[in-house]
Amino acid sequence: AFKAAVLIQRWYRRYVARLEMRRRCTWRIFQSIEYACEQDQIKLHNFFSYLMDHFTPSSSKERDFISRMFVSGESFKEAELEKYCDYESIEVPDSYTGPRLSFPLLPDHATALLEAFKQKQQLHARYVLNLLHETRKHLKQLPNVSHVSTCYSEEVTVCGDLHGQLDDLFLIFYKNGLPSPSKSYVFNGDFVDRGKQSLEILIILFTFLLIYPKEVHLNRGNHEDHMVNLRYGFCVGLIAMSRVHGKKILKMVQNVFCWLPLATLIDQKVLIIHGGISDTTDLDMLEKIQRNKFISVLRGKKRKESSRNVEIQEINSKSKVEADPAGNEADPGLPPQPRPTQAPSITNRLEFSRWVRQTVQEQIEWCRQLADISESEEEELTYSSVVSLTDLDEPCWTRQEQWKQILDILWSDPMPQEGCRVNTVRGGGCYFGPDVTGKILEKYNLQFLIRSHECKQEGYEFCHNRKVLTIFSASNYYEIGSNRGAYVKLGPDLVPHFVQYQANKTAHTLTMTQRISRVEESAFRALREKLFAHTSALISAFKAYDKDNTGRITLSNWAMAVESVLHLGLPWRMLRPQLVRSKADGMLEYKSWLDDLAMEQRSQEHIQSSLLEVIYRNRSNLETIFRIIDRDHSGLISFEEFHQTWKLFSSHMNIELTDDGINDLVRSIDFNKDGNIDFNEFLEAFRLVKQSQ
Repeated sequence: AFKAAVLIQRWYRRYVARLEMRRRCTWRIFQSIEYACEQDQIKLHNFFSYLMDHFTPSSSKERDFISRMFVSGESFKEAELEKYCDYESIEVPDSYTGPRLSFPLLPDHATALLEAFKQKQQLHARYVLNLLHETRKHLKQLPNVSHVSTCYSEEVTVCGDLHGQLDDLFLIFYKNGLPSPSKSYVFNGDFVDRGKQSLEILIILFTFLLIYPKEVHLNRGNHEDHMVNLRYGFCVGLIAMSRVHGKKILKMVQNVFCWLPLATLIDQKVLIIHGGISDTTDLDMLEKIQRNKFISVLRGKKRKESSRNVEIQEINSKSKVEADPAGNEADPGLPPQPRPTQAPSITNRLEFSRWVRQTVQEQIEWCRQLADISESEEEELTYSSVVSLTDLDEPCWTRQEQWKQILDILWSDPMPQEGCRVNTVRGGGCYFGPDVTGKILEKYNLQFLIRSHECKQEGYEFCHNRKVLTIFSASNYYEIGSNRGAYVKLGPDLVPHFVQYQANKTAHTLTMTQRISRVEESAFRALREKLFAHTSALISAFKAYDKDNTGRITLSNWAMAVESVLHLGLPWRMLRPQLVRSKADGMLEYKSWLDDLAMEQRSQEHIQSSLLEVIYRNRSNLETIFRIIDRDHSGLISFEEFHQTWKLFSSHMNIELTDDGINDLVRSIDFNKDGNIDFNEFLEAFRLVKQSQ
């Protein structure tokens, strides 16, 4: 009997260990592909930023187009934004049967919205714009760091990423109760993207924020960013939902996002931020940054100063160098350039800050007169200025310092090793170790840190000796059954209590084995697509190991070659049985293996294999480029938008092309001759060019 019990125990432990290993491998696949996609987005944006920084517009029309391409919400002054998004001019038809809002909002309005969204109803665009307008007014009054006390409520509930999954929010409210004077909530960013009901989540959260401004707190996440939204679906979904007023709603949402607070402090002891910290995180600086100036955190400064002293020397020397070296008289048609006075000592913060304010504003005014820029663009120029004009008695931080502070708290992740290093996996923020956490907690007298930003299988996870807590509230994030969602409740004792859940009913009916098998199948399908998309590079890598050109390589060499191409950091030797049919002699016929991959993908898309490979590899980037060029978010690229963007590319690539040549090019892409280019035409042109090559 004892031997039988031990045998069963061994069998069971081995079985559970294998399941756990399969789960971990699956998790690594999903996470590696997700982070690689984020890295591609940042690389693509940096490329466009480089083009913009090095492109000299030849006319005010080109300058206007380029300035609005990335920061479309930024160039609007407040009065212009309100005029553009005038909700009062929108009539609600009598046939509308959805919920109606009147301000100030009451709890009954929130209840009506919840019921309407459960019935798949939509809120009319007039009410959406009105809600965004009121939310923006409220957020502008809030500090960068919200302060919450458990003295005024029984407990504070902290929720992590929701990513457009409305069912998760419904389940949180069902289990924990709606926001009220006795029940405070902190929603820690990433409300939108990936899920299909991002706008509904925003409407519900903003409604409760206005009803209970002291009990509901919202932090900004890395997905509350216009450039990220272009790639991950929120922009497209919003425009598709409201064809008539979608562009107005999108512009208002962009502006609301940049006013969201950056962090929350509970009882001055628990810091809540979306991503994490770095060894340079400064809460004092965070509290004073003009957060609305950063509509997209992805785009930082054009150049980097090494120190404030260098800035002063550059400005002082500039006034001498920019005077005509030949002693010629200045053009009488141009306004005289202001010459800054000698900079005071940087040790005198008050005098230095006054000098900076005066010098920068004089230079901006001179540039405006020189370029004939209207007064309405003043905000954009200030946004891109070198020094943030804070209060006169405050330290003068460079824009680079402020940008890095926000980038780090929105994009960073913890790591088990000591130190702080660049987060090369995501492409933004940093990795911070337990020593960095300890220093920040000690410096600001904090007990622990709550962050989100990373999907966790159980919905939450402690690290750094339980000093960092990750909370993630979007269940079934990668696939049905992939993970639970969770939220955490903190009482006056600040001891965390967790509630986990599965919002999908199907996940409850699956056994552990079924759940892992289902998620595993989805993960390997995504990985095979990734492998197929890099067929050409894989062949080159395999041939490097196949010195005798036999068409065969060892399985060990296969694993090293695949990692050298994909750079996903996956345990390829462990994944090999799921990807490669084992051979008796331990060798792989790699051309046959790649043909099998191509057959699997061709069964879904009847396109030539080599073309399909390129489209698979570049589709996300092509979609993002299309949306960047489509600056009015109409779903179509106009001839003018294409014309101006091509001038940007041709300037970078030193290609001489006349206006007539560009017009001929755009007309050749417009296959249906309707005067616009849709995404299918854009993709088809890409396919035809690749085919001709």
